[in-house]
Amino acid sequence: MAGQGFVYGIAAAITCAIQLTGYAVAYSLKTETFYDILGGVNYLALALWSAIAGSIDAPLNWVDDPRKILVTILFICSRGWLLIFLAWRAHERKGDSRFDEVLGKGGGQPQPFGFFVFWMAQAFWVFLISLPMLFVNSSQVNKPGFSAFDIAFAILFCAGVLIEILADIQKALWVKRGRKGDFCTDGVWAVSRHPNYFGEIFQWWCLFAFSYSSSNNGYTDPLWWVGILSPLFTMQILMKMEPTGLCNAEGKNLKRYYEKCPERYSKYRKNTSILFPMIGYKYVPMFLKRTIFFDFEKYEYKPKSESDGSVKNDGLES
Repeated sequence: MAGQGFVYGIAAAITCAIQLTGYAVAYSLKTETFYDILGGVNYLALALWSAIAGSIDAPLNWVDDPRKILVTILFICSRGWLLIFLAWRAHERKGDSRFDEVLGKGGGQPQPFGFFVFWMAQAFWVFLISLPMLFVNSSQVNKPGFSAFDIAFAILFCAGVLIEILADIQKALWVKRGRKGDFCTDGVWAVSRHPNYFGEIFQWWCLFAFSYSSSNNGYTDPLWWVGILSPLFTMQILMKMEPTGLCNAEGKNLKRYYEKCPERYSKYRKNTSILFPMIGYKYVPMFLKRTIFFDFEKYEYKPKSESDGSVKNDGLES
């Protein structure tokens, strides 16, 4: 019998095998070209594995279980888009500057362990993000129908994916047109400073909620709770870890905007949520921006004054 532990264990082994092989080949070639591509392939491999293994001795075969079919399709659509977009972006940029230092591209010494850390971080991200999907596909619970709860979170998941796709396409088209206006305010970027990150985070909270109906004992099912690592780890990566996500896009990296168009960017920043797509952000009290809206002070650009070396705040409070 392919129990949930077995499905999870083999999924972890598949992830390690793909990422370790990718690291070994990539480092030998001193390239990061297929880093993101193998991340996308890894997601699809876990979806395929869990769909096959989760049907062994299950009350319903995968093809007869609409919940498993839906979660697999939603997951593949989300990760399939990510694979296509990241592959296209890598081709357009002809590389990824995140890896320049660890691969010694600037004339420095290559750092094999530093490069290894990137691949292991991706392994953790792929596996942890996949947890709600693995949970549903490996579940032995026989609930062939959808509840209103299921339908609501499936729709919300789709909304998160759609927001991410729109954000990626609109930003890419803006870049193609020559970065008119110095910073992107097209489409969803007019109501969120980072709508792509919002869509990525939001969809995994929704899939975690959707997976609840596949739990054996409701809120007391520990394996269902393990799935919360999917959205939490996504938030950790995109909100706290350099050199990616908000830490890479905000803070000191806002310097170019404050040098080229300080007034326009400052106004955009004060009027536009860092994540949640919304209208009327300028009316939100500062203490709420600094808490539930995640617009933390660490994301501000604080250049040092040329005269006395003190720090000047050019962010929301200026």
